[in-house]
Amino acid sequence: MGRFLPHPFDVAVELNLCHRPALSTRRLHVISLGGVACQHHRAYRRGTAVDLSMPTLGNGARYPGYVAWCRKTPQGYLVGVAFTDEQTLFGARMGEQVCQIQQYCELQSPFSDNVESIDALARQWVERHAAEFSQASLSDAPL
Repeated sequence: MGRFLPHPFDVAVELNLCHRPALSTRRLHVISLGGVACQHHRAYRRGTAVDLSMPTLGNGARYPGYVAWCRKTPQGYLVGVAFTDEQTLFGARMGEQVCQIQQYCELQSPFSDNVESIDALARQWVERHAAEFSQASLSDAPL
């Protein structure tokens, strides 16, 4: 099973149950390419089919996956959503990069609406962190 990218706690994410059949834990472990770890208010069983969506990115930011693991935290649950095809994993990784950049810009300059400074901060984030989202790094280290 591949690595799970951490979704920023302060950027909205939704998990919705799907009508696809669940996967066994064993099968999921074998075919998972990695995924996204996100904070959620409820627990899910491993293998449950879900759609992960990022509302701040619009209606097209929906990624079908399966719950790989779920851990209780003081804020609710940390849920690992695994993806089983490269196209979905690629889309989710790109969505996660946008969310990470959005969070970085808000932390660095929370009151700035200046497009030039936001672009500069986004470039700065890419220079520092984009390698963490490469295909090679995702397949190297499990969570």
